Amino acid sequence: MGAALAAGLLPCLPAAAVRAERWAFGYFKNRDEGHPGLRLAVSADGLAFEPVQADEPVLLPTVGENRLLRDPCILKDPAGPWFHAVWTTAWEGVTVGYARSRDLLNWEAQVALPVMADVPGTRNVWAPEIVFDTDRREFVIFWSSTVRGRFSDSAGTSEDDYNHRIFCTRTRDFQSFTPAQLLFDPGYSVIDATFHRSGGKLRMIFKDERLKPEHKWLQWCEARTPLGPFGPVSRPFTRSWVEGPAAFQRGSETIVLFDSYRDNRFEAAATRDFKTWRDASAQVRLPAGASHGSVFPIDESLYEALRRA
Repeated sequence: MGAALAAGLLPCLPAAAVRAERWAFGYFKNRDEGHPGLRLAVSADGLAFEPVQADEPVLLPTVGENRLLRDPCILKDPAGPWFHAVWTTAWEGVTVGYARSRDLLNWEAQVALPVMADVPGTRNVWAPEIVFDTDRREFVIFWSSTVRGRFSDSAGTSEDDYNHRIFCTRTRDFQSFTPAQLLFDPGYSVIDATFHRSGGKLRMIFKDERLKPEHKWLQWCEARTPLGPFGPVSRPFTRSWVEGPAAFQRGSETIVLFDSYRDNRFEAAATRDFKTWRDASAQVRLPAGASHGSVFPIDESLYEALRRA
């Protein structure tokens, strides 16, 4: 994992010390564009994730410019029975895919949300995620976009003239949405943002997407709310050439899964304080070929139902 994780190795948290909980992992397969879709895996210990439905998709994409389903994020509604899913629909375009389900197996009609349609010069909408703003009692959907002609100070630092920042929209009902707004701009190209709450703090984890100079690593910063303000950016806690962080809480540890995409494998970093990190890659087992997704808690009854699917 490199020097970023070498400082201060932490002992493994034994399974017996973890509060009884079950997890699900929603993901796609980057090398399987001919058979796209949302896949699921479940875990009883937050380490070993077993594929659901023989690793066949539970949702096939039908909306968006390219009808892709990449980078899925799933969030349980805190006030209702629904699981909300968003995903990347195209390499270039202005939409986010959206669907909802009560059981993660049967999904209502998909919708392509034109989140950046009113922002001139938008080139793409990648890796959308959802977070619930507990203060405003609303959902925040956020993603990375390159907008031609904006952020010229960092132009030319990423491949193919991409120059991303994090944008967002807000909604209470997934029917009406606020206009897209800039959410996070650290002064350089960033993608794959995700939020995580632990220890009474909210943090955004994201990828520094710069190629010149070569960064391509994960960092984080504290946030007072999902809309900011944001604190200072941390030093990288991974090596270069990784992406797609998925963070979840396992006992007293935060586990961050991420895609080592050049090697076609997932790795994992673990921390109790976001200062000292350890390499947890050898402990975590994910379905073969899994790519960027999200991990979220589920109850025992849903866990058993998904195992039987």
